Formats: sequence, structure tokens, C-alpha cells
Amino acid sequence: MFDVLIIGGGASGVSCALVIGSALKKPYAEGKRAGILTHQKASMLQDAIFWNAYGVPPGKLGSDLMSESLEQLTSQYPEMEQIPNEKVMRIDGIAGNFTVVTNKNTYQAKAVVVAIGSANTFAIESLMDYVIPHKKAIPEKNRIQLKNDDHLVAEGIYVAGTLAGHRSQLAIAAGSGASVATDIMTLWNNGIPTQYHDSTRSK
Repeated sequence: MFDVLIIGGGASGVSCALVIGSALKKPYAEGKRAGILTHQKASMLQDAIFWNAYGVPPGKLGSDLMSESLEQLTSQYPEMEQIPNEKVMRIDGIAGNFTVVTNKNTYQAKAVVVAIGSANTFAIESLMDYVIPHKKAIPEKNRIQLKNDDHLVAEGIYVAGTLAGHRSQLAIAAGSGASVATDIMTLWNNGIPTQYHDSTRSK
């Protein structure tokens, strides 16, 4: 049983995984199990090149950023389990006891973060009733989003990135994933607002 299972290996999904991964050794996360399904075939990062993204070297290819971010996740937070090359087909169950069905396996999770793109090819069963036209994309692009309240679609199901209704800027997508991560960490910490970052200052 995963305490949280993240779906999607793009900017929002990996950002969410990095922040949660950084917290897994904190006392409030003791015994928690977290994972990410890193399927990223439809990620907008595949064809991107960055000149205006904060903290990203000018001319950085999105494809390189994708692979490097997963390498960073592996080296810094190996406790965050990575599951490659599986596409999620269906999510069944209720908060605290979801069954996530992929094209290859089945997983149990207490909470799920859906962090895949906003293409209108979205087809995860049980979430189709939440699909609406994307509120911040031009109609010609036929983008979609999931109805949500501050990233929460339904109890135990979160959405991040462009699928949450955000514009497709790298910093916005990554920030959305990090925001979801801190919401989950706050729940783990008995509702005490929680974030985690390192500092060069002595403790």
C-alpha cells in the first residue's frame, strides 16, 4: 500500500515527487511509502527548449531536463519508488484505499496525484466525469483539465500541472506539483502547515 502514488513523470509529477521525497525521513513521514509512475510519453517537456525558466540554464532541452530530474530523484531520494513504462488506465476505490490499474500491474494507494498533461486524449476511467475544457488555454488547442478545488479533485485524489488548469509554463507546472506535495505533507503532519527545504545556515 502506497501512502501516495504520483502519476506522471513530467514537470509537475517529478516536482511533487522531489518535495515529498525530501520529507520521507522526517518524523511525521516515518513509515510512509511513496511512489511515482514515470510514464511521460505525452509530456510537453519532450519537445521544449527553455530560455525564460527560473533556475534553468538558457537553451536547456526539455528532454534532457526530464531525464536529469529523474536521475536527481534517484540519487537524492531513493526512498521515492519509481515505476517506469506503465500507463494508468483506471483508478477505483475511495480515499485511503484506491486501486490504480495500469496496462501492466495493479497498485494500492491511500492517495493519488494525477500529474499528466492536459491533452484531450486523457482517458483514466473514473475521472472522466471531472473533465472540463481547460480554462486557461485557447479553444483551438482542445486542452482539458480536471475540476478541482486548489488541486483537490475528490477526497484523496489530487491533480497537478496543466491538468489542474494551470498554463503550460515550466515554473507554474513545477510549482503546482510542489504545492500538492506540501498539502500531502501537511496532512501527514496532523494538519500543521508543512514544507521542507534545505538551508546553508547552521541549525
